[in-house]
Amino acid sequence: MPMLAEIWESRILTNGGPFHHRFTEALCRYLGVEHITLVANATLGLMLSVRSLELQGEVITTPFSFVATGHSLLWGGVTPVFVDIDPVSLNIDASLIERAITPQTSAIMGVHCYGRPCEVDTINSIAQKHGLKVIYDAAHTFGVRHGQESLLSQGDLSVISFHATKVFNTFEGGAIVSRSAESKLRLDRLINYGIEDELTVGSLGFNAKMSEFNAALGLLQLQHVDSYISKRQQVDLRYREALADTPGIDFVHPNGKQPENYYAFPILVGPEYSLGRDGLYDKLRKAGIFSRKYFFPVLSDFPMYQSLPSANPKLLPVAHSVASRVLCLPMHPDLSAEDQDRIISVIRNV
Repeated sequence: MPMLAEIWESRILTNGGPFHHRFTEALCRYLGVEHITLVANATLGLMLSVRSLELQGEVITTPFSFVATGHSLLWGGVTPVFVDIDPVSLNIDASLIERAITPQTSAIMGVHCYGRPCEVDTINSIAQKHGLKVIYDAAHTFGVRHGQESLLSQGDLSVISFHATKVFNTFEGGAIVSRSAESKLRLDRLINYGIEDELTVGSLGFNAKMSEFNAALGLLQLQHVDSYISKRQQVDLRYREALADTPGIDFVHPNGKQPENYYAFPILVGPEYSLGRDGLYDKLRKAGIFSRKYFFPVLSDFPMYQSLPSANPKLLPVAHSVASRVLCLPMHPDLSAEDQDRIISVIRNV
């Protein structure tokens, strides 16, 4: 691999080397944003975002997400306040946010679930009205747009994941998208322990830097990501055509309204499906097919969150209902037609 040889010859394996800079510039061009800080993974990106904005008190967020969302808030010393989700988008229900705001509220952390945008315009208006910061856990949203702009340009900070399961990956990695050069500079220092120069440590950071190897891999992956997304679209369409008339199987994203990057293929298993969600999960697993109950349980059901007043299941009926029915089917660009047909057959032959 020529790039690996170039890394070894440069003797720079991390700390903002040549590939780090090249990858940052290439990402900015591809995504249509100005300020990107590369990180070792998106969880660190979320934690750093909380630290960078100096959040305190409470942050309003969704219970229907991966644990990194809530954990990043707890690690940052702030309290998550859970708000129920919209039954169509499965994102935080923007109409419920204002009633959850208290004098202790410092921010809103939305999640673009499965890559489908939150109601960003409404959230932005609420944040401006109440003087709140906005962070988006945008782990699923590589390449997704909001109108004529990148969805990543919304909020004060957006964090994307380059984990191996994502549409675009660097094996492990992620990035924080900022809205200003000043914000990026602060984050660039925080990913390196808060070091400002050889003699000065000006803030409480930690080691969250992306290595040169991961940055080089990202440059290679950028050459193929459009092809990967196109292949994912074909997998998506094949599922839709084959499962459209299957009783008890509903699509989370109706035709024409799914995210542009086809990150996942979630379905909702209803009572008309005789096996139920868990029965289908077990049947697929016995056939050597690995689906995911993504996201189940909801965040608010985990021990570190259960005692929060906002974790009361009675306040989160939609999130609990969706979590009990959701199942993400295998989705990746190299899923062959034969393998997909086998998945479909297992689902249909009840």
